[in-house]
Amino acid sequence: MKSGVFVFAIVVICSAVFAVETDSLPTVVVVTTGGTIAEKYDSATGGVVPAVSGSDLLAAVPGLNRIANIEVVEFCNIDSSHMTPDIWRNLSSRVQEILEQENVRGVVITHGTDTMAEGAFFLETTLQSEKPVAFTGSMRSGSDISPDGSANLYNAVLLVCSPQADAWGVTVILNQYINSARHVMKDNTTNIQTFDSGDYGYLGYIVEDRVLVYNAVLEHTRLPLPEALPDVPLFYTFAGDDGSYIRYAVDQGASGIVVVGVGAGNVNAEVYQAIEYALGLDIPVVFCSRVRYGEPQALYGDQGGGSSLVEAGALLSGDLSPFKARLLLMTALGQADMSSDELGLLFRAY
Repeated sequence: MKSGVFVFAIVVICSAVFAVETDSLPTVVVVTTGGTIAEKYDSATGGVVPAVSGSDLLAAVPGLNRIANIEVVEFCNIDSSHMTPDIWRNLSSRVQEILEQENVRGVVITHGTDTMAEGAFFLETTLQSEKPVAFTGSMRSGSDISPDGSANLYNAVLLVCSPQADAWGVTVILNQYINSARHVMKDNTTNIQTFDSGDYGYLGYIVEDRVLVYNAVLEHTRLPLPEALPDVPLFYTFAGDDGSYIRYAVDQGASGIVVVGVGAGNVNAEVYQAIEYALGLDIPVVFCSRVRYGEPQALYGDQGGGSSLVEAGALLSGDLSPFKARLLLMTALGQADMSSDELGLLFRAY
């Protein structure tokens, strides 16, 4: 009888200690949006499809309850090839609401890798909170031999709980490597080591529950979240391009245009004239380069060279990828009171 009482006492004491430890843990909200991390093979379609709920996703990650109190918000469950700027706008609004809760340490967002770099950049630009936000996902589905989603999700929660994340803003964490939302790009279609930040390098690396710091984020550019996002098409120019697609977009009411040129951002004479047509109607044009490394430059003075484009009033994209430059232009044009001079200053900051 005494032995039974003793065992009961131990259980009560252990439960009390566990409760204290749980109460002392930070609260991390995991917002799920779908992607490969939430997909499994479907025999009917012959491919992987959305199949896993947010709760099931977390249940597959051992040890999470030792590092954080986890709450789940199931925002959507789609492949990220189906993402749109309007979905990211709504996601940013929802995440901002979550971050404003005093007890929330930060947010982890599960997202497909196809457009993760763009989604992360959009939230980096529009969130007004200093709390850490980490995007993660997986390159392998739950039906693969060695899925990578559970480890990535664990590391994302660990990252958000770490003090190192406080200065990094929105990050992308997969395969233990931490990237800034501003510079991250997907560079491999299928390999689990798919994300990098080019010449800027990784922010850090996670190993054995430790966050190793490699680099700092020097600045954050934030804009208020627009009520609506305007139409901004993106065009890759090519040899023999006659500029007709740009003219068509202008005539269809585009609010701004992003043009991806060759080399240092150059285009041919016909495309240059189409850009002039847009600029003549006060439609902002941002030009980028299709080259992975380096930035567009105002180097060449012939018709369509970077120097002539700047002289005509087009804006350089700076170190942004074409897709991020488009999102920045959409966000900027969604501001009710941004002048053309302020728009120029915004892009020159990049």
